[in-house]
Amino acid sequence: MDRHALLRLNPTRHCRRPTMTLTGKTALVTGGNRGIGLATVRALALAGAAVHFTSRSAAGIAAAQRALGDIPATGHLVNMTDRLAMTTLFDQPFDILVNNAAIIGPIGRILDVSVEDWALNIDTNLTAAFHATQLALGQMVARGGGTIINISSGAAHRPQEGWSAYCAGKAGLAMLTRAVHMEYGDQGIRIFGFAPGVVDTDMQGTIRASGINPVSQLPRESLAPADHPARAIAWLCTPAADALAGQELDIRAPDLRAAADLPPLA
Repeated sequence: MDRHALLRLNPTRHCRRPTMTLTGKTALVTGGNRGIGLATVRALALAGAAVHFTSRSAAGIAAAQRALGDIPATGHLVNMTDRLAMTTLFDQPFDILVNNAAIIGPIGRILDVSVEDWALNIDTNLTAAFHATQLALGQMVARGGGTIINISSGAAHRPQEGWSAYCAGKAGLAMLTRAVHMEYGDQGIRIFGFAPGVVDTDMQGTIRASGINPVSQLPRESLAPADHPARAIAWLCTPAADALAGQELDIRAPDLRAAADLPPLA
């Protein structure tokens, strides 16, 4: 992360909580029915955005609506890999796209996983995110700008045993972030790759159950709450983060945490 760019934008980075005003913006969070996605739906809505989210099941939408309570958000029964359904969803314009939907499996060493399962991971985590980005870009460029946040991972840059598909997909997504910035950054497109850290989600439960690499050994009490990355994502959607566009950002970076008013790490 460009520390100097962040400091230029936030010379009073140790002041009180920054104002996160997204009033008048419309956002789409893929996989927004639980975990980081649901926390992001909540954070964006509380900042004033009109928020939509996708889920692969009606039950997931209903559970998300119950968890949100009085916080308004619109759920859409859409599988990210369904190209036609995604195209239809983008009949309405979005100012903000958060590519959050992802799967961790197949978990296993390369000789122990099927090519079909491996390809499904890439289709979900990379190709579907590319399609959503492409659909959003067409709208955003025509309207003069917009924000796209790709949920990245340390796995994009460091291999983990048993995660060849997940690591490859996230590495591809990181390069997609750079490509979009290079091609459309000068047309008002603000795109960020954001690694949320190790967060207490259902995916982490699956990882712990696998027992296959050091991440699976992390105790649950050491995991961060989902609202921490969600608050950082909401901050990235504001003009305060403009100078960081095109970068891969990590929630562990002290300056980013301070700008998003997150507590320092121990």
